[in-house]
Amino acid sequence: MFVLLKTWQRGREMVTANRTEEEGPLRTFVEELRAADPPVARVPRTGIFLNARGETTPLALRANVEHNHVLHECVVIVSIERLRVPHAHPDDIVTIDDLGYGDDGISHVTARLGFQDETDVPRIVRMAARKGLERDVNVDSASFFLSRTTIVRTDAPGMAGWRKRLFMTMARNASDPVTYFGLPDDRTVVMGSHVKF
Repeated sequence: MFVLLKTWQRGREMVTANRTEEEGPLRTFVEELRAADPPVARVPRTGIFLNARGETTPLALRANVEHNHVLHECVVIVSIERLRVPHAHPDDIVTIDDLGYGDDGISHVTARLGFQDETDVPRIVRMAARKGLERDVNVDSASFFLSRTTIVRTDAPGMAGWRKRLFMTMARNASDPVTYFGLPDDRTVVMGSHVKF
């Protein structure tokens, strides 16, 4: 059991470091969007992008801009932090960051949840909307975007080959994020990318 836990922990550290590099800083990405010439086309409605860290750009958001050349009229990036308490106080769950600009329709929402709190992203976005996002958000018609990474094993140092294979097996068996985050199946888009490990 100890080997499994250590393998999972070390593997997550390595994948997270590589993914963070690929995502790039979120504020830099917002600056690049503002400076884009010609500007990126804005499409109606709300795009909600889940991201593990508040400092980096969701891969699905980056891919949507780079490959589809569009940005939703309202963009909400949601990151979840787990607290070491069973339940977070309702008033402290949601914080909103306009990422330096209150007029571009791009907001970052951080949800701080206790370890027994349900991870219900639509509910979190509704809470943020009540607190005041840059644009009106209709969660019932919003599209949700997940960044799913495919882990590609390399000969890079950091972990023995057999442990890399074990980690990749465990990662493949992880729970379905659409169910875990309480997302609607019919309005969730999963965009993939490769992360070297």
